[in-house]
Amino acid sequence: MNTRYWVGVVGAMHMKTGRDRGFCAFSHGKKDAVLKLSPGDRFTYYAPREGYREGDVVQAFVACGTVLDGEPYEADFDGFVAWVRPARYDVIGRAPIKPLLEPLEFVRNPRNWGMAVRRSLFEISAHDFALIEKAMSV
Repeated sequence: MNTRYWVGVVGAMHMKTGRDRGFCAFSHGKKDAVLKLSPGDRFTYYAPREGYREGDVVQAFVACGTVLDGEPYEADFDGFVAWVRPARYDVIGRAPIKPLLEPLEFVRNPRNWGMAVRRSLFEISAHDFALIEKAMSV
């Protein structure tokens, strides 16, 4: 089994809900999104803002976690039903994205870095995940 690494784009407060309830969700709770991940996969959440398209600007990675064994299931997620997977949150903190733009492989053009995080869920390299996790742990 090969570990895969993922970035989910969420409001920072949604990460807190997932952490507190022991699950992860992606792409606004779509089932297809959580089916892409397997137990043992690692994920990080990038938060553009505190809330979903609202609140203070964050522009930081806010958590790293691991998908645990268990099938996807539906759960209440801050007032809406979302498909989720069991997860453990390994690192919680804030690692601003701007200092990481040059070394991150998934950022093709640092001047237009916002394009790299416009997708709600995307796979990244082990290298990029390690950079993010290290920056969050400092």
